Amino acid sequence: MEIVHVLGYFGALTIGLVLGLLGGGGSILAIPILTYMFQISPIATTTYSLFVVGTSATIGALKNFKKGLIDFKVALVFAIPAFITVYITRRYILTIIPDNIVRIGEFVLTKNMAVMLLFSGLMILASMSMIRNNHNSIKENVTITYNFPLLIVGGVVIGTLTGLVGIGGGFLIIPVLVFFVKLPMKKAVATSLFIIAIKSLIGFFGGINSIEVNWVFLLVFTLISCTGIFIGVYLATFIKNKNLKKSFGWFILLMAVVVLLKELLVSF
Repeated sequence: MEIVHVLGYFGALTIGLVLGLLGGGGSILAIPILTYMFQISPIATTTYSLFVVGTSATIGALKNFKKGLIDFKVALVFAIPAFITVYITRRYILTIIPDNIVRIGEFVLTKNMAVMLLFSGLMILASMSMIRNNHNSIKENVTITYNFPLLIVGGVVIGTLTGLVGIGGGFLIIPVLVFFVKLPMKKAVATSLFIIAIKSLIGFFGGINSIEVNWVFLLVFTLISCTGIFIGVYLATFIKNKNLKKSFGWFILLMAVVVLLKELLVSF
């Protein structure tokens, strides 16, 4: 086994660890690990990522369910439009996008490149959200606001992004739940994992027909990731995630720049 593959499997453990600790961010790691370390095409990577993150998030959601931390009313209102949108995006929209989207001289914007460029942009947004880290300033005893129209719109937007680039979207879901629904941070993280689990797995099955899945590799990678989420959920009881989230945000920003440069330099 090549050293880069060993590092890739270590990355799988980290994906679960991050999901368990922060309630999101796993797919931000999954996409570059699968694409660059295992040389899987970006379109296949987005499908693999949905399975890995969806399965890992399910484990975390079940553990949080036992603790009574999931707000199912919020989760279902958010998740239903999200998983409908992600399924439509994976099953229909992504398949009709041409392999070569636009050509300008010798530069060709391919579908794979567009996916990775959009992904790098979302990584930058995710990193900014983590670095600013204002979620912890929200008071824990405020009244929960069930803003159903906002939840539906949020579900559609995040479902579309999930379908296009294979992200779980926890870094977008949690701010919506904290700032607009007024969920306490711990409940927001737990509810986010539940939402990610549902829409990611549905998105995976929506796009599975368009690629050939290496099930042995995918199941091994996912099993390692699930081990990480057990560790992460356990450690979350003892670790304050404020500084951890900010450090991870800077790391994600660095990765975003690397992905952006790699895609643009390869194209010229």
